Amino acid sequence: MSHISVLLHETVDALLAGRNTGVYIDGTFGRGGHSRLLLSKLDENSRVYAFDKDPQALAVAAELEQEDPRFKIIHASFADLQTEMAALGLTHVDGIMADLGVSSPQIDQPERGFSFMHDGPLDMRMDNSQGQTAAEWLLEVDETHLANVIYQYGEERYSRRIAKAIKNAGLMTTTGQLAEVVKAAHPKWEKHKHPATRAFQAIRIEINKELEDIQLFLPQAVSLLKSEARLAVISFHSLEDRMIKQFIQKESTIAEDAGWGLPQQTADTRRLKKIDRIKASEEEVQANPRSRSAWLRVAERLTY
Repeated sequence: MSHISVLLHETVDALLAGRNTGVYIDGTFGRGGHSRLLLSKLDENSRVYAFDKDPQALAVAAELEQEDPRFKIIHASFADLQTEMAALGLTHVDGIMADLGVSSPQIDQPERGFSFMHDGPLDMRMDNSQGQTAAEWLLEVDETHLANVIYQYGEERYSRRIAKAIKNAGLMTTTGQLAEVVKAAHPKWEKHKHPATRAFQAIRIEINKELEDIQLFLPQAVSLLKSEARLAVISFHSLEDRMIKQFIQKESTIAEDAGWGLPQQTADTRRLKKIDRIKASEEEVQANPRSRSAWLRVAERLTY
């Protein structure tokens, strides 16, 4: 399946809020759908800076750089947002967006090792030019930590059984081998869901430090936003969406209204106001089933 940008127009429209000029950041370039639409709506004095870790995404972005001088790609995680922007002399921008998780090309290419649907090397790195592969990590990690990762990041109730089976299996070099080990260890399969789904998600999140990167990204993004500039973030599973929801809640709640078990904010420390929460339409889900679980959350920077 080719990559189809999820909630494309909804995200760009929410980010711009009627504006057609400024400096914007796409925290997750992917294959450039959001960046391209954003550029098409901006005037000639605007700029779009995009981040990505994936070498294949960077190659696509390099072509866009040649096509449009308003665009620049940065080979880094959005967790390095402020450092990279400071290096460019930027302290504030007019909007920031991110499309979290794994992209369709990463899932669909067996050699990337993300999916149990295609047998390939057990890799799972978004930036496959550096770092530890899933195969290397699984061989080194202790069983307790592995079980915790599968439980926390995959929300897998049978995490201990699965972790034990993975460690007993020893060296595995392909996604097919891992999928079979998890399948054999899983005592109760969910309808219409492969038994390895949750374990693969958890290992991928751990290998790429996805949730840690989101935790680092969100406060930096808010600090970079100008007054009335917007943050728009698309998530695909409950762990990501919960983090974004709770962050926006914390940053937009005054003391007497605070809840969710979060640190309370006083009126003069609030930095955001909630704007919207948007789900993919039925038409989009029909055209692109991977959009079914997507949620877009939008918040706006309060006046300093």
